[in-house]
Amino acid sequence: MLLADDHPIVRDGLKAILEAEPDIEVVGEAASGQEAVEKAGRLKPDIVMMDLAMPGMNGIEATRRIKQQSPDTKIMALTMHDSDEYFFQVINAGASGYFVKGGSSAELVSALRTVGRGDVFLYPSVATKLVSDYLTRVRTGKDRGSFEGLTEREKVVMRLIAEGRSYQEIADLLVLSVSTVQTHSAHILAKLGLHSRTELVRFAIRQGIISLDP
Repeated sequence: MLLADDHPIVRDGLKAILEAEPDIEVVGEAASGQEAVEKAGRLKPDIVMMDLAMPGMNGIEATRRIKQQSPDTKIMALTMHDSDEYFFQVINAGASGYFVKGGSSAELVSALRTVGRGDVFLYPSVATKLVSDYLTRVRTGKDRGSFEGLTEREKVVMRLIAEGRSYQEIADLLVLSVSTVQTHSAHILAKLGLHSRTELVRFAIRQGIISLDP
């Protein structure tokens, strides 16, 4: 785990919380986006916890550069903002999680484990806003079906995820990078108002996209 935040007291607090967990090790800290990029390239952490509001290179650009140089490194965005704008920017940059400061320590640890397993984590208040926006679009006719708002590529990725394929398997099948597949996955979850791979499977079964029959 690499911690990237420009406030030393925040890093100290996060480090104390995370190092109390037996399955989490903090291997480095960064006080700027540029330092985060450099240390991520050198230390190769499994996850980078990335503050979005840092001076100089912000967390969104740092996320984009880290995913370019180390596609397998997962990024958990850490921010004061629960706006759609920040969410979509950092997810498009390659983040796998979005956690709003103010959540509990237990919630943060659980979110990191979710991202570490290869799933996508959306902070509840962000997910609620996305669901509300989606339902509004459905009511106004902007989305005519439960998954018509997905692109054709997203529909293919959704089916493969629902079938139990790993991100690596999907990337190999579609000739994409793992980072691109993770981004598609995040967009799918956001558009459908879902929070996890398990919910996506249930959705796919309900919609007849996949079947439980052999």
